[in-house]
Amino acid sequence: MPAFDAFKEPLFYYSVLSHETTHWTAAPHRLSRDLSGRFGSESYAMEELVAELGAAFLCAELGLPTDPRTDHAPYIRSWLNALKNDKKAIFVAAAKAQQALDWMTNKVEPEMEEAA
Repeated sequence: MPAFDAFKEPLFYYSVLSHETTHWTAAPHRLSRDLSGRFGSESYAMEELVAELGAAFLCAELGLPTDPRTDHAPYIRSWLNALKNDKKAIFVAAAKAQQALDWMTNKVEPEMEEAA
């Protein structure tokens, strides 16, 4: 992650952090999602879609607005092939994003209870 002050607005930092944290859950010892795809591949596009949905879900959970930014349109365009080739892709991605959020929540809640 770039430094906090590298972002124009705090919300942008937290949005990117949520996206990257969703990617972080993909590791084999966490949720073991496929990260082998290279930029431009369908598997890469699917993981990016999972991460972006995960970020939206996490921001909603935290009560942060998720206003679209100007850089979202070209980014979303990269997902179109995956979505065109598999009519269930959005549902699979949303389920994996929810799984990531649930995994993070289950890791954080016990720590918060211990701190209380």
